[in-house]
Amino acid sequence: MARDIANMPYRLCVGVALFNAEGRVFVARRRPDKGPEYRDPVYEWQMPQGGIDPGEDPYNAALRELYEETNVRSTRLIAEASEWFNYDLPVDTLGKALKGRYRGQTQKWFALRFTGDEREINVVAPGGGKHKPEFVDWRWERLERLPELIIPFKRGVYERVVEAFSPHAATD
Repeated sequence: MARDIANMPYRLCVGVALFNAEGRVFVARRRPDKGPEYRDPVYEWQMPQGGIDPGEDPYNAALRELYEETNVRSTRLIAEASEWFNYDLPVDTLGKALKGRYRGQTQKWFALRFTGDEREINVVAPGGGKHKPEFVDWRWERLERLPELIIPFKRGVYERVVEAFSPHAATD
C-alpha cells in the first residue's frame, strides 16, 4: 500500500487567509457531512480552500473559491505564499476522500484583506445562492490559533500559513 500512496498525485488547490480590518482571520465551521476525512467534530474549523480548475490561474481560483464558499468578493491582495504547501490524507481515508484519486493536496495560499461589509458574508447561501454550502457557521479568529482548530492532518499546512502570513495579520 505504501508504494501505491507514493504514486498517487496531489490535488492542486488554493487556500485563502481572509483578514478583517482588525487583523483577525476568517474561519468557517465545515458541514459534518463533507467527507470521510472530516469525522472529528473537535476540528471543524478551517479557512476557505478549493481545487484549481484545469488552466486556471491560482489567484483567480482563490477568488473564485472564496466567493463560492463565503459569498465574499470585496477583497484586496495582501500577500501570496512563496511556496506550495502539501498535506497527506489519513491512510484510512485514501480511496474515499477527494474522490479516491489523490493522496492529499498541494495548496497555494493567498492573504487577502476583506474590504466589504460583513453582511456580504454568507456561508449558508454562498456564491449568490448558486453553490451548495460547505460551511454552517463562521467567525473571525486570531491567526495564531488556527493550527489548534484545524483537523490534525492539515495542521502542518496551517502552521506554515501562520508563519507566512503573521506579518500581514496586523492592520494596514
